[in-house]
Amino acid sequence: MLRKLPTKYFTYCICLLPFAFCLFTSFFSPTYQIARLKYNGGGDWYVSPTALPNLIRFCNKNLGTNFNEEENVVEVGSKDIFNFPFIHMTGHGNVAFSTLEAENLRNYLISGGFLNINDSYGMNIFIRREMKKVFPELDFVELPFNHPIYHQSYDFPNGLPKIHEHDGKPPQGFGLIYNGRLVCFFNFECDIGDGWEDPEVHHDPDEKRQQALKMGANLIQYVFMGENIKK
Repeated sequence: MLRKLPTKYFTYCICLLPFAFCLFTSFFSPTYQIARLKYNGGGDWYVSPTALPNLIRFCNKNLGTNFNEEENVVEVGSKDIFNFPFIHMTGHGNVAFSTLEAENLRNYLISGGFLNINDSYGMNIFIRREMKKVFPELDFVELPFNHPIYHQSYDFPNGLPKIHEHDGKPPQGFGLIYNGRLVCFFNFECDIGDGWEDPEVHHDPDEKRQQALKMGANLIQYVFMGENIKK
């Protein structure tokens, strides 16, 4: 897990992540943890407990990363959020950020952190409402299919894979872009997080699970490497 750092040093550390990532994963035991975001409002922030551990194992095996497989949980308003370069948020239904929580999340994101939001179903209106508290000046924009997030180690020329049917609409990937940097990615009508879960949970075909895990690996790789690595 990252050592606790004052917020003012976080941007500097994030800038060094690609170098540090390669160095640390080569010589040391697991150095980073990915955290799940705990939020208020009644939504089930804790859903899909096998998702992140499976994604981490997939990345460690296929990308050569060295993440700690233990999932950590961090609250929106906690200073501990600054310990994690990548925060995962999921659930069904309502989300509610207090003023202080929205401010803390904003500071985390503009300091170099990244928030991945998986809509398990029914989060859309609440996510858009609450993220407006975090970035009143920003709107979610749909990322084009040529965005680097879809073209890391795995190619997704048509954008997000469709993992669960939900309302039968095409999957969409939305982003919040602050000063030219993607700070938040929100998948809608896709549910890649459920595709990361153990096969017996949703009984998804292996092909769907592989698509979900590969797209998740692209997210991880994009956040830590910061650009399209394909030649």
